[in-house]
Amino acid sequence: MSEVYDFLLRNSIIIILLLFLLIFLFIYKTLEFFGKNPDNILPFNIAKRMRWPLLLLLISIALRSASLNFINEIKVVKIIHQIAVIGIISAITWIIINVLKIIKKRILKKYDISKADNLRARKIQTQYVILENTIIFIVLVLAVGIALMTFRSIRNVGISILTSAGIAGIIVGFAAQRVLGTIMAGIQIAITQPIRFDDVVIIEEEWGRIEEITLTYVVVNLWDKRRLVVPSTYFLENVFQNWTRTQADILGTVFLYTDYSVPLKPLRKELTRLLKSSPLWDGEVNLIQVTETSEKTIELRALMSARNSGEAFDLRAFVREGLIDFLQNNFPNSLPKLKIEH
Repeated sequence: MSEVYDFLLRNSIIIILLLFLLIFLFIYKTLEFFGKNPDNILPFNIAKRMRWPLLLLLISIALRSASLNFINEIKVVKIIHQIAVIGIISAITWIIINVLKIIKKRILKKYDISKADNLRARKIQTQYVILENTIIFIVLVLAVGIALMTFRSIRNVGISILTSAGIAGIIVGFAAQRVLGTIMAGIQIAITQPIRFDDVVIIEEEWGRIEEITLTYVVVNLWDKRRLVVPSTYFLENVFQNWTRTQADILGTVFLYTDYSVPLKPLRKELTRLLKSSPLWDGEVNLIQVTETSEKTIELRALMSARNSGEAFDLRAFVREGLIDFLQNNFPNSLPKLKIEH
């Protein structure tokens, strides 16, 4: 009886982990059998994500214990011990990353960027995604560093390099300056937020939406489905337009060039009719102004508002076509003319 007790005491961690793993697998497989989706329920989402890293942790701990208890060859024990330690470090790193992803999924589920009024949702998503990438990057660097330090030969080499070749560190620092600067720019974007997910921007004379933000680069989904990949530092060092920085709604403009004889009152009535007939108009701004004159033509600016930049673009095209058609059918003499005098 005492031998059983001693065995259970020595392997208590393994037994606890094994029980957790069996419980997770039982819960997950039971729900899967009854046709429910574990991803929608927090405990079962955890069970799904944690089963493999827990299994790796269990095997690594068991391997280490087995090597110490049942193998007498010292060299073999050292090799198995090293593999087990690397497995434990990898499993713990995997668990930490999975925990971050589970928390992210639960938090961001409350903030849907597909809604019309999504400023707060875009702000939260941008901050969380970039900070999550930063934490994962730090965790991976620390895990690799700890894993390498478990090798005595590498640790001794590392110490000797640090103590005798300081200048090499300075050279590496200069070489990594640009990389670190890019990473710091990504962190700064998360904090100051000059851009957010789904923001509409004009960059390099291209119209697009912010699709992806990482620590080192940003992906802009352009209007024609091309992707513009831009370093994170670009948004801190260059001028660009952000149409949805504080709110999604935006003013649209349409410019027309007509003869001085154009009647403005019917044109304003036609603009109102066009806007009221379009579901793209948000009912806020409806205006025609004479903004410039020349010896031959006058410049008319039609102002209209929409809920977001995408709808504003479509509304501008609709109004532009409608006003041109109206002038052609009702006031053709008001269109610009080239006069030749003899």
